[in-house]
Amino acid sequence: MTQDRRGGGRRSKLERSGGGITQLPWQHVENPYPPMQLLDEERMERLHDTSMRILSELGIRVMSERVMDLFASAGAIVDRDEKTIRIDESLVREALRAVPSSFTLTSRNPEKQVHLGGNSLVFGLVAGPPNVHDRINGRRQGNLPDYQNFIRLAHHFNAIHIIGNQVVAPMELPANSRHLDTYYANLTLSDLSFHCTAIGRARAMDGINMMAIARGISVEAMRTSPGVTTIISINSPRLFDDAMAEGLIAMAEHGQPVTVTPFTLMGAMTPVTLAAALCQQNAEALFGVVLTQLVNPGTPVMYGAFTSNVDMKSGAPAFGTPENAKANIIAGQLARRYNLPYRTSNANASNVVDLQAAYETEMATWGAVLGGANLIYHAAGWLEGGLTASYEKLVLDVEILQNMMEFLRPLPFQEDDLGFEAIKSVPAGGHFFGAEHTMSRYTTAFYQPMLSNWQNHGAWEEAGGKDALERATELWQQALHDYQEPALDPAIREELDAYVARRREEIAANPEG
Repeated sequence: MTQDRRGGGRRSKLERSGGGITQLPWQHVENPYPPMQLLDEERMERLHDTSMRILSELGIRVMSERVMDLFASAGAIVDRDEKTIRIDESLVREALRAVPSSFTLTSRNPEKQVHLGGNSLVFGLVAGPPNVHDRINGRRQGNLPDYQNFIRLAHHFNAIHIIGNQVVAPMELPANSRHLDTYYANLTLSDLSFHCTAIGRARAMDGINMMAIARGISVEAMRTSPGVTTIISINSPRLFDDAMAEGLIAMAEHGQPVTVTPFTLMGAMTPVTLAAALCQQNAEALFGVVLTQLVNPGTPVMYGAFTSNVDMKSGAPAFGTPENAKANIIAGQLARRYNLPYRTSNANASNVVDLQAAYETEMATWGAVLGGANLIYHAAGWLEGGLTASYEKLVLDVEILQNMMEFLRPLPFQEDDLGFEAIKSVPAGGHFFGAEHTMSRYTTAFYQPMLSNWQNHGAWEEAGGKDALERATELWQQALHDYQEPALDPAIREELDAYVARRREEIAANPEG
């Protein structure tokens, strides 16, 4: 099958008999269970206090004069020679009072709004890899046709709620304008909200403007009804670069949510202990939160966490480790302490879609869910420590996410669910296969997987003896075959086309803009 094949039709849980992929319907996922707490209040207080010392005694180095001006006006200690900003706890407290505890993102399809905060749980598509891989075409450099395919898959698979920032980088396109191509694909091939590229002001504004066009509303209206979001990465340890600052400022000025995420790998970007890494992560994240509120009080902000460790033998990043799972849980405690929505990830470090990829992803996913995550970023398709977006891994991840969704579904506990009459109707030593209680529920009683195979060995072997990786290859091919492009008003498409054409000309004339 060619990479960009399309056609057919999406099928929901209620339409499986037509041969479509078995999957759960689109739904708002909530986590009904109390989040796990690994640290008691005394240790949480020590972690917080150490974070405040980092901010007030060591500070954060910034490369933006504009950021220094904002903090200086707020009373922070700004050393312009060293480009370092030191803030005290009062400035943090004041900022936290202004941040909403939750927010809603509305895409061009209002039925696919996502709520971030409280006990909501949103799963995002992988973002940022320079490479792409599948079993048919092998590993290759990121390109636009593959990017478009990933957007089609995100639209087809209901467990994916939001698109990340550049699922795979289309490396064949100019770096200063390819965000236009990716935004256009997001808005025409899916009806989901997405993460803008916030490297500089212009890329952020293009995302805001194009989502406003797709929704048929003004940019001004987007201030009170956000449609896009972004991830602002801190260059740990304690460095905030100019381009990210400008992207954050543009988003905050227009009321679009920002997630501030330090990239903290123990032993490389932070000290080797988890406690120290969390103190540094917390200080860096809170610095970014304060900045959003200095720009525009009330801007929605998510507490971002991406703390894991490195392999001390090679220095390579490791993910899905016990330390990573603990960090996911404790970061959730910190986010709730500050009454902020919480973003984390379920990354893995495997180079191929294998057992390692599965158990590391599962471990990290449990850490995120037990930690009360509101957004699991990179939830579907991440491979090779984030260097590769994988078609087969996306399918494996959707299965993991659907399993988690079913685990989180509240347990029915009505009188009939307790089943006394059903137990009474079957004699001791009998079976329930033909019981009325079973027959009335057998099609919906249990989660039906799309990837797992539950045949006995003989039946499995007779059907071709395909392992999960082979089945995943067939599934993404089928999903692309069944994919149906969501309808878009021709006038809106024409306006998007005109916007992209105009911005290409402007960028060509001024490559920095």
